Amino acid sequence: MTTNHLDIPALIQQFNEDGYLILPGILSEDKVNRLNAAIDRIVAEEPESLAYNIYNSVERDDEIASLIDEPSLLPLMVNLLGFNIQLHISHLTIRKPNPNDVKTESHSFINWHQDGPHPQFPQQNGITSTYYIKTCYILSDMSQPDRGNTKVIPGSHNKPFLPESQDVNGLVAGEVQVCGKPGDVFIFPQNLWHAGAPNRSEFTRRQLFLGYSPIWMRPIDYRNASDRLLENASPGRKQLLGVIDKDPFKYYVPQESMVPLKELYVQDAGKSVYK
Repeated sequence: MTTNHLDIPALIQQFNEDGYLILPGILSEDKVNRLNAAIDRIVAEEPESLAYNIYNSVERDDEIASLIDEPSLLPLMVNLLGFNIQLHISHLTIRKPNPNDVKTESHSFINWHQDGPHPQFPQQNGITSTYYIKTCYILSDMSQPDRGNTKVIPGSHNKPFLPESQDVNGLVAGEVQVCGKPGDVFIFPQNLWHAGAPNRSEFTRRQLFLGYSPIWMRPIDYRNASDRLLENASPGRKQLLGVIDKDPFKYYVPQESMVPLKELYVQDAGKSVYK
């Protein structure tokens, strides 16, 4: 485990206000190339489609699994959510050029929504709390809008909000298309209103989402991490894969020795979003 150059208190403050962060140049060009090679291998095993949604992506390739405890981002995630966290979801999305907005089984784009279960997480006074946070690794050139970019409504995570339209082809007041280059990372909580823009470009969108949640929540990817993922895992990665103790009560009140990620936690570092 390591620390990094990110100004974590400032980023937490920005995250709390805007509901998202864009961090440029997190991954090297070499790492992006290796991840794209892994994605090529995965897609080769799938039926041909305009769009792909591939869950539990960490299980599909070791290169993707290496991002579980990506050292440049892990301290930030620990200080956003607290140290008692786990990997919640790993989700690869690919959107090929689709200028005619052809609908596919895996959907070429999706309407405005907050992430979460059905029925949704409970609300208080019209506001849903933050339950998990996603890191989105941008692996294709999304430096311009309408390349299948993620749309967001800044600040919609901490106030009552409903979009006036579900049509992602139109504009919702205040919307922003998140743009970035390969290697940039976009971070947002599940309660930020977001959507998928159409891809009317000549570029194929590639985004890889890894989400983190408190360890007492059930992860989306699996009931228990596979032996393959756990093999030779560091203590920190084992925690992120949900392995801390045989006693399930410890998920709620772990002993300090069970959550090695605590060493990355800075008390009151801008005040984490999960209190």
